[in-house]
Amino acid sequence: MAIELLYGRGVLAVKPPAGCVPTVIHKHAMPVLADPVGEVAKALAQPVGMPPLGELARGRRTACILICDITRPVPNGLFLQPLIRQLLDAGVPREGITVLVATGLHRPNEGDEMAELVGDPWVLETVKVANHFATVDEDHVLLGRTPTRGTVVRLDKRLVEAELKIATGLVEPHFMAGWSGGRKVISPGIAHAETITTFHNAEFMSNPRAANCVLEGNPLHEEQLAIVEMLGGALALNTVIDDKRRLAFVNFGEIVSSHLQAVDFVRSFAEVPVERRFKTVVTSAAGYPLDKTYYQTVKGMVGPLGILEPGGDLVIASACSEGMGSRHYVEAQRRLVELGPEGFWASIDGKPHAEIDEWQTQMQLKPMRVGRVRLYTDGLAGDAPTGVERIDSIEAAVAESIERHGDGSVAFVPEGPYVVPVHAG
Repeated sequence: MAIELLYGRGVLAVKPPAGCVPTVIHKHAMPVLADPVGEVAKALAQPVGMPPLGELARGRRTACILICDITRPVPNGLFLQPLIRQLLDAGVPREGITVLVATGLHRPNEGDEMAELVGDPWVLETVKVANHFATVDEDHVLLGRTPTRGTVVRLDKRLVEAELKIATGLVEPHFMAGWSGGRKVISPGIAHAETITTFHNAEFMSNPRAANCVLEGNPLHEEQLAIVEMLGGALALNTVIDDKRRLAFVNFGEIVSSHLQAVDFVRSFAEVPVERRFKTVVTSAAGYPLDKTYYQTVKGMVGPLGILEPGGDLVIASACSEGMGSRHYVEAQRRLVELGPEGFWASIDGKPHAEIDEWQTQMQLKPMRVGRVRLYTDGLAGDAPTGVERIDSIEAAVAESIERHGDGSVAFVPEGPYVVPVHAG
């Protein structure tokens, strides 16, 4: 029986080879909301720890709504229109409402891609929708330095100057910040490059608490909370989706408390206890849109490390339909290939600012230090500097790994970084 891995806009059917004893690890089944439209309306009417949105918006002239970029499958088409309509009904003029794509240091989303991202033509026709550009100095406001670690905080002035500040997004495991969504949509989402490259430097990234599903003691999370405090607070609409991208949870309210409520919900589904480690682990980069680039693929490499036996084989499938990622990331990967893992680490250790997208290559060191990483993709040129071994067949790679280790037990994690197997032994 074939095991289906999320791959691009579809699945990759992998037939376990002879001698393979598969263990398939999925998220625990989520309760899907029967009336997602009604649940969004309910969330806006009953915010966490705050009055209804209509009351909060009364008398306001400006509002900025942050949305994640195209790399996240956020159901924007479900909630943006009702959110904006409530603002309009409360008297916020449409010219005072901006939907801002929280790109961080990712590329902008434009044209057909923007329409896909927003998910509702009414939104594009009704209010301003724009991209954040982290390297444009004049678009940002200096708020000072965090009291925690002295990070210089510059944020997009469209959010800073708005009377209503609303972040939206998906809450799921994140391999650096613990969990995505909430405060993360602000920073790095609409932060200046100086801010992002500070708390994405080698010191932050090498902290053992900068990991999937970890908030307490996570330096990225702590800086993000400090930045929210410096901003003066914000609201958030948080969503959780199941493996078929159906809405399982939605809430709205004060950004920190509402985000933590969403984390409490998703944690019991996304963290999956596993009784043993495996010498062979097969996973994915979670399919479209996360596996559009090799840059995002690293998240899938880090996700199952808790169950990979040291010296084992990690096999990952990622479509990489847009290739490697940014030119900055390609340069970092070339350095990894030229210098090797320890040489690359030596080149970044102690730097106060990471080079743009350098941190993703640093995170790739984590799986490379545990075992052998092998990549299946049909979206990269043969000479692409991935820093890991390329393979032509997942089945052949699994068979070779079984023979190499003398162990037919193989873990399959079809949904990649959205599932975090936790060794419970």
